[in-house]
Amino acid sequence: MAMGSGRNGGNLKNAVVALLVPLPSILFYLCFLSNCGNGTCTGLWKWCYHHPLLLVNALFFLNVNFVFWLLSHVQSSHWMIDLYWTLIPVMLVHYFASHPLAHYNELRSWIAISLTWIWSIRLTHNYLRREGWQLGVREDWRFTDMRQQYGKNWWWVSFFAVYLSQQIFLIGVCLPLYVVHSVDEALNMWDLVAIFVCVSGIVIAYFADTQLHEFVTRNNELKMSGKSMVPNLEEGLWRYSRHPNYFGEQLWWWGLVIFAWGLGEEWSLVGSMVNSLCLAYVTKLVEERMVKQEYRAEAYRQYQKTTSVWIPWFNTSVKKDKNM
Repeated sequence: MAMGSGRNGGNLKNAVVALLVPLPSILFYLCFLSNCGNGTCTGLWKWCYHHPLLLVNALFFLNVNFVFWLLSHVQSSHWMIDLYWTLIPVMLVHYFASHPLAHYNELRSWIAISLTWIWSIRLTHNYLRREGWQLGVREDWRFTDMRQQYGKNWWWVSFFAVYLSQQIFLIGVCLPLYVVHSVDEALNMWDLVAIFVCVSGIVIAYFADTQLHEFVTRNNELKMSGKSMVPNLEEGLWRYSRHPNYFGEQLWWWGLVIFAWGLGEEWSLVGSMVNSLCLAYVTKLVEERMVKQEYRAEAYRQYQKTTSVWIPWFNTSVKKDKNM
């Protein structure tokens, strides 16, 4: 009972912190809208009015990078940035839509906002399910590894490695949402393609993450009962791709790029391109971690030989079976 109440108390405390931490940016932006909603403003508000992208980057730097970084030292954990990765795109799309300089097609805006909410709910649900519905229990294993790697320098390296890098990625991948709310043109064929790609990405990522969660849960039960764990997940979508969840997530971001592409703003793909390159490196780290685990190393090396990395494709062993 005491341990349970302690966990619940910590969970409640972290939930309160997570709810309060974005308030400085939200309150500042509401003040800006009340003082400059009609475009007649002076001083700082005038700068905020004429520079929507610079403003959102300034708020991100001060409220996310700096404040989250300070809190990470108080809590000795960088857990909160993982949670907010699922929430910040929703905040950004509403910021882009509500800024006084925004002009856009209402239907396209409604579609983009709705899809972003669906993506966020899906990813937030997966994050909370993976963490056992607890907040702040652990940080991303990559941050833990870097903490050990950088040792006493981690206190300042973390500002750049964990937070400033997230600003580059999150603002970058959300640039198409800025474009959607900066160009007022009728819907076209590209919007239909974008909707299809975005929805496909969300659906694929949901089923891939659900299959992974069920696999991890079964293995934990086997471990608790003293039985041998299954070394590798090779069922469902994981039969055709070693990282179908990553593939689905990439489809989502590139689907947003198609919205911008159809509006003639191809430059906005830069964020998704950087994100894909980064995820390719993360994939390499994940697979190196897999083959270091003794009970699954051999099975995973065989899995690498027979199964596509990202894009789902027929398992090479299936092809051999068909030829037999």
